[in-house]
Amino acid sequence: MTAPVVVVGGGVVGLCTAYYLAEAGLPVEVVERRGLGSGASRGNAGWVCLSHSTPVPAPGVVRYALRSLGRPDSPLYLRPLPDPAFVRWLWRFWRSSTPAAFRRGYAAIAELNHATFDLFDGLREAGVDTTLTRPGMVHAFLSPAEARHHFAVQREMADGRYPLPDDVVTGDGARLLDDALSSSVRAAYLVEGEGVVDPEAFALGLGERLASSGVKVHEHVEAIGLRTSGGRVTALRTTQGEIPCAAVVIAAGMRSSRLLGSLGHALPLQAGKGYSFSVDLDPAPRHTLYFGERRAVASPIGGTTRIGGTMELSGNNNRLDWRRVVAVALASRHYLGRWFDDPDDLVGLIRDPWVGGRPFLPDGLPVIDRVPDHDNAFVATGHGMLGVTLGPVTGHKLTEYVLTGRRPEALAPFRFDRLRH
Repeated sequence: MTAPVVVVGGGVVGLCTAYYLAEAGLPVEVVERRGLGSGASRGNAGWVCLSHSTPVPAPGVVRYALRSLGRPDSPLYLRPLPDPAFVRWLWRFWRSSTPAAFRRGYAAIAELNHATFDLFDGLREAGVDTTLTRPGMVHAFLSPAEARHHFAVQREMADGRYPLPDDVVTGDGARLLDDALSSSVRAAYLVEGEGVVDPEAFALGLGERLASSGVKVHEHVEAIGLRTSGGRVTALRTTQGEIPCAAVVIAAGMRSSRLLGSLGHALPLQAGKGYSFSVDLDPAPRHTLYFGERRAVASPIGGTTRIGGTMELSGNNNRLDWRRVVAVALASRHYLGRWFDDPDDLVGLIRDPWVGGRPFLPDGLPVIDRVPDHDNAFVATGHGMLGVTLGPVTGHKLTEYVLTGRRPEALAPFRFDRLRH
């Protein structure tokens, strides 16, 4: 029997990769240390979008982060750590926040994103319950000046890649774009066709499709190392024994770095912690919503509203800081009205408070590549907040790489060796 391609990681990126590998006729096994879709895939906003797929390092973001020191209610919260690796990561993050670097990163993601919705359609036609709907995204602002600035930057960066409205709606008409918006919203614009999924349900739908096609899924099994010989990986070592493999794809989020380190190529990943919770609103948003000044979001998911936000750089941990949950709720109130009166009321109003450590590299782009010096080891990690949007195209392109041995042109900006410079 031919040894399988083993995919480490049962989030959206890993499961999409396993799906396309199996569709190509390869034997595939998936190893996930918890349940499918239980990591950073579970509690995110579920966006599948072109207009908001940008690198986090951007002009002005470091200055914004420095203002957050000592302010755990800030949308971008930086808590310095006495760790030289963290300091080096921040320095490289700063070096990546120039206008030129941001434009290059935006263009690379936009090019990779080109077939995103077509791939989601293909998954649905193949029987995967993607849960995708395309209600469009409303960008809402308290200030018309801020809205126009954001819209102008977005129009320049979009460069015709996705449709934008002719202008920003201002004044009382802004809140009419979505009934859930409050009268405090004084400017907004709608990007039609942007999508949203229930990310946990999508992951489970992928898992069901994999199981029905004969892919063996190992849940609650932790990968602890790799056996190699002559520049090739021959087996994945797990807490329940070894799994021989013809190739391996490491798509384990924050845990990818440790496995890559065993191959001599650790990645400088940091957890960009995000928070979310669910709440029943009346009226509930019909679109996905981006709250411009406060950098928070809302999504209609599973008959309820998921509100999320914040980027917390405080080390590689999943500790839930209730102050951050309160900060997201307070931020949303500027745009959704006073859906609660006192922060103490939140305990009884919200469900499923969640924190997730989304994997970030210092330039804000993922690595989707072959591992240097190893012919049959591949990696797909560092997607940050774009794992759901980029999951199918990552899996599709990486499968092409595994099958042909040639890096697809669209993956060139996401190569491993760019991080050595």
